[in-house]
Amino acid sequence: MNDYILFDLDGTLTDPKEGITACVQYALASFGIEEPDPDKLTPFIGPPLKDSFMEFYGFDEEQAQAAIEKYRERFRDTGIFENRIYDGIPELIRKLKGNKKKLAVASSKPGVFVERILEHFDIRRYFDVVVGSELDGARTDKAEVLQEALRQLYGEDAGDIEQKKRNTLMVGDRKFDVKAAKEAGLVSVAVTYGYGPMDELKIAKPDYIVRSVAELEKLLLRGTERTVTEPPLAKAWYVLFPALIYYFVREMGANVGYYIINFMAFHLPKEAVSALIYWDEAGEPAGITGNGVALMSGLAFLAAGAVTWKFFARDELKKAKEACLLRHSLLKTPAAYACMALGTLGIALGLNLLYDLTGITQSSASFQQTGAMQYAAAIPVGLILNGLLVPVAEELLFRGVLYNRMRKYLKPLPAVLLSAFCFGVYHQNLVQGSYAFFMGCLIAWFYENFGHFYVPVLAHAISNVSAYLLTVCTAGTDFAPAWPGCGLLLGLGAAAVGVCWYMRNRPMPADDSDRT
Repeated sequence: MNDYILFDLDGTLTDPKEGITACVQYALASFGIEEPDPDKLTPFIGPPLKDSFMEFYGFDEEQAQAAIEKYRERFRDTGIFENRIYDGIPELIRKLKGNKKKLAVASSKPGVFVERILEHFDIRRYFDVVVGSELDGARTDKAEVLQEALRQLYGEDAGDIEQKKRNTLMVGDRKFDVKAAKEAGLVSVAVTYGYGPMDELKIAKPDYIVRSVAELEKLLLRGTERTVTEPPLAKAWYVLFPALIYYFVREMGANVGYYIINFMAFHLPKEAVSALIYWDEAGEPAGITGNGVALMSGLAFLAAGAVTWKFFARDELKKAKEACLLRHSLLKTPAAYACMALGTLGIALGLNLLYDLTGITQSSASFQQTGAMQYAAAIPVGLILNGLLVPVAEELLFRGVLYNRMRKYLKPLPAVLLSAFCFGVYHQNLVQGSYAFFMGCLIAWFYENFGHFYVPVLAHAISNVSAYLLTVCTAGTDFAPAWPGCGLLLGLGAAAVGVCWYMRNRPMPADDSDRT
């Protein structure tokens, strides 16, 4: 939950362009510099004035300080009110306070001016903490401003600082805001309706980029549709109820498939159903073939997936997609997708070999029985079932619904572990259950870091198909897994996942962090 939210002022809450640019023109004119185009002065919005005068006009420190005094000469009584609050900001602030959020303003502008601006727009009363720089030039660095705001926001009895930081967001429009948030260990949100160019923000790599106040509202109020004061049993029911419906529909679908095949056995010529049913010596139906079992399973997963999509997953995935569009620092490159596929393949094959080498698969009678049914169908039928129907149906439930609902209450790591645990229990035997837990952790992690639902479906399909082909292609041969091969596959898979982790968390380029 986003319990603490800090806002930059200029370019985030208010549009100060008219006042700031006019005051910069006034200060420059005192040095004999005429700048008639205010648009050329918009880079002054956001960073400390001293830095801007020195960078953009080559002033030394003494000249920059003199320019600041001339700037403030006009700003105190005139420029400060040449300002407007962005449409929708007052309503957003009120909604956040109504949802018990702790709010703060952290600005490089002198604190006395920040207070007056907030009072002018009648929103000061909504902020628990307001921190700016000092008139004497102290605390102009955005990181210092942010640290002081956090100190006041968390209070003297700060408790678990790291836990509070995980529940804190910094909202701003410039790279300086993003950099300060990252250094403080906060989630960073960049707004493009302010004065930070999109290229600048993309290089800074905020966690989220929003393009309007409406998008910002959706992001900051996400998860408040359900109250956090719900009792634990209500939360558990909300998360797990779709799984009960899924399981019930899947079992009903399998039963319907069974009755369809039995009907075919007694009403169609033997030649027409020989792929689904085998016969005894008397010519009577004696059982269902592997293809028949696959048909029953396919109908079961189709039914369960369709019901899950219609009543649960469609809405959850729509909300997740909206949130995904706001997230900037997601894995997106072809190299990341290649590492995702390679990591899934290596770990899936490596775990299968590890289970064989340790004898776990041979020790489980329930797994042997389940495996015999799964691998008795023709290979094309098995590929359709294990590579398409099962991944889509199970991902709709476990990542599309369960994981997304868990994320409304939990941080990523516990949501990953808990959803993977449910995925393991669902498989109902130790071998498949433990394998599903490990792969479920990996798949949910990919979903969290790529942000698109097709990624867990693809990873699930790779896992299933690789294990299926390994089994059917080595059945009846003298293939024996070896520890070096197992270790190599697991190592390659872990390395590929590690590359994904690095790409997701690598720091922004050094040439973008040379000034604050």
